[in-house]
Amino acid sequence: MNTLPDTKQMLLHYLREIRASLLWKVEGLSERELRMPRTPTGTNLLGLIKHAASIEAGYFGEVFGRPWPTPEEVPSDAQLEEDPNADFYATVDESTEQILDLYRRVAEFADTTITELPLDAPGHVPWWGERGDVTLERIVVHVVYDLSRHAGHADILREEADGAVGLVPRATNIPDIDQAAYVTKLRTIAEQFPAELA
Repeated sequence: MNTLPDTKQMLLHYLREIRASLLWKVEGLSERELRMPRTPTGTNLLGLIKHAASIEAGYFGEVFGRPWPTPEEVPSDAQLEEDPNADFYATVDESTEQILDLYRRVAEFADTTITELPLDAPGHVPWWGERGDVTLERIVVHVVYDLSRHAGHADILREEADGAVGLVPRATNIPDIDQAAYVTKLRTIAEQFPAELA
């Protein structure tokens, strides 16, 4: 008897886990903290959620001829042409609750595409040019890969914001050690090497 999950269920599981991880990284922070750019390129926690919503609305919508029903909620091609980072930050008029609600609805929309279509369903990614002909399976893997990178960004941004770390709130997956001593140990090792490239 085969007890392994089928491919679609496995992919959905990982996609949902990544979404859950992204969403918990924004829990309990103020609007200011969520919007604060924390890297030289402006990466911020709320912007990552807005970007994730935009990714899923496009890849599980337009690509399979199922456009997101309220396109005004995600930046259009024209808006992105004018402001290439329009999907990486919340405007003054967009609240955290609006962005979180959007992402939850987009996730349901994406899950419907995934559950209703076979994994070999054909799609077309217009923004990929000549390599734009795809299957649903390829797109799910691509989105899992893309969102995983952003979940990693969110991990670091959240740790910088208030020290919260880990995969999920109930299991940090961080060893119970003296972290300050560990960081000192790593700094001591790093400082034994030249600061400049040879």
